[in-house]
Amino acid sequence: MGIVDEDIARVRDATDMVAVVSEYTQLRRVGRRWNGLCPFHVERSPSFSVNAEEGLYYCFGCGVRGDVITFVQEKELLDFVGAVEWLANKAHVTLRYTDTGQSEDRKRKARLHDVLADAVDWYHKRLLDGADAGAARGYLRQRGLDGEAVRQYRIGWAPDGYDQLARSLRLSNQDLIDSGLGFMNRKGRQQDAFRARVLFPIFDATGQAVGFGGRVLPGGEGPKYKNSAESSVYAKSRILYGLNWAKTDIVAADEVIVCEGYTDVIGFARVGIGTAVATCGTALTEEHVRLLRRFARRVVLAFDADSAGQNAAARFYEWEKAHDLDVAVIDLPDGVDPGELSLNDPERLVAGVTGARPFLEFLVDRAIAGIDRTTSEGGGRAAEKALSMVAEHPDPLVRDQYVMMVAGRCQFEPDLIRSMLRQGPQRGAGGNGVAGERGGGGFAMARPRVLKDNAELEALRLATHRRDEIVQLLVPELFTDDLCATVYDLVTGYPTLREAIEHGGPEVAGLVQRLSVEESDADPSDVAARLWERYLLRQIERCRMSAREVDGDAYAQLVEDMRWLRLRQEDLRESDRRAGAVACLLAWVLEDSEEDS
Repeated sequence: MGIVDEDIARVRDATDMVAVVSEYTQLRRVGRRWNGLCPFHVERSPSFSVNAEEGLYYCFGCGVRGDVITFVQEKELLDFVGAVEWLANKAHVTLRYTDTGQSEDRKRKARLHDVLADAVDWYHKRLLDGADAGAARGYLRQRGLDGEAVRQYRIGWAPDGYDQLARSLRLSNQDLIDSGLGFMNRKGRQQDAFRARVLFPIFDATGQAVGFGGRVLPGGEGPKYKNSAESSVYAKSRILYGLNWAKTDIVAADEVIVCEGYTDVIGFARVGIGTAVATCGTALTEEHVRLLRRFARRVVLAFDADSAGQNAAARFYEWEKAHDLDVAVIDLPDGVDPGELSLNDPERLVAGVTGARPFLEFLVDRAIAGIDRTTSEGGGRAAEKALSMVAEHPDPLVRDQYVMMVAGRCQFEPDLIRSMLRQGPQRGAGGNGVAGERGGGGFAMARPRVLKDNAELEALRLATHRRDEIVQLLVPELFTDDLCATVYDLVTGYPTLREAIEHGGPEVAGLVQRLSVEESDADPSDVAARLWERYLLRQIERCRMSAREVDGDAYAQLVEDMRWLRLRQEDLRESDRRAGAVACLLAWVLEDSEEDS
């Protein structure tokens, strides 16, 4: 059952977003925006901003963003329909429900779910019955996956053919592409995305098929793992493998185990622990955390011991505060994943879950492991390494508790350890690498890319709020950053910011929503001149490099081109000649684009 789209629009139009947000945090008007402390994470200085005209919010501290429906979904832990009903009740809007009046977008997603469900069945049957799947069945048996497990998790086999799935299911070109099941090759023919791989079907929390994770057989060609391409029904940052099966047990236990692989989830179930989920080829994101928080308060990390503890501790602490979580870590043997441990030492795996330690305790233990603390020198090194972990925690009470722990384990007086903590890390002391947040698998956090605040961002602010003043002065080619170029194209190409957000990916949506709560008092002609001058410098350098490789008429033409470009540079620097220079350059770039076409 759905809600008529027109009624959803009426709810948005009738809702005072500032009033809704003000029920959770105090907002103060600053210019055309409303600012306040973020209701999604703990902070002392306001970083949360609301654009009341567009109905959007963005936090510069933790990066949360969305519209009023998203806000209510997150704060009230409701699904989309529930959030619309919650807002409609407040705005006194009567909703109409229908089974047949779904939007085209909903119909399209429903079709893709059906296509993917058919693919799950086809691949699964091929694994069970296909003569070409013998090696795959043998590999799964070696990994401890018998027929019962294969049927329970709907594991499949993608044959080594170009288009066997597409032909068998008789998929249209669009269905094949939009579902992530295949693509059109250079000859214009349909081609399957997965070939000669064991496939683990991926379902969303409601149990609908959304994609696949493929594992090549030992000795096979291509990357070891391959996931479905992102689509309108599959986004790796929001999907967790196994949540559809585990959610009931997770709610009952108020605890969820997060691991890396599909076979890890199956391994936990093998030893009687049905609360495990896995990320799908990506780092754990805050969207994952928000999703899990709807089911449980305690999150237990079951990644490789060496990688789980050394990356992005600050983000875990922030999430603990923002989402009222307890984060713990299972101490796994080096180089052994939960799937393997469930076969070779199941008691150790069960004991690891039972004895999972708080995240910071795990970090401290790993930091001082292997250091001889029976000598003063060894104790000092251990204390320094441990304190580099403790110092990252934002809560002074928690830090002081760990000061006592470090003092006891390293055999120093607590006051001395407190003094060391206040002084900060000494030069040469071992750290945990948190400041740099280097990646490397495991729990390295997926953080949004930081854009340098320059003329390109200033141009985007103008395009967002003063479009008519800037759109006649620029072209997307002036942007050196691909994300900025895409955002400029969308913001100037669609009538509303909401449409621009809907037609862009997650990174685009994040930047557009950030821009929606920022303003600019810059002079559009100044900003345009800066971008054009940088563009000319790049063209001049290109001509100079080309001139090294040619002679004769070609060389003379490049010299003339550089002279023309430098004259336009000079025009840009003079306010009375700037408008003419921009008009001339626009005509030049557009003419080149037409010739290329």
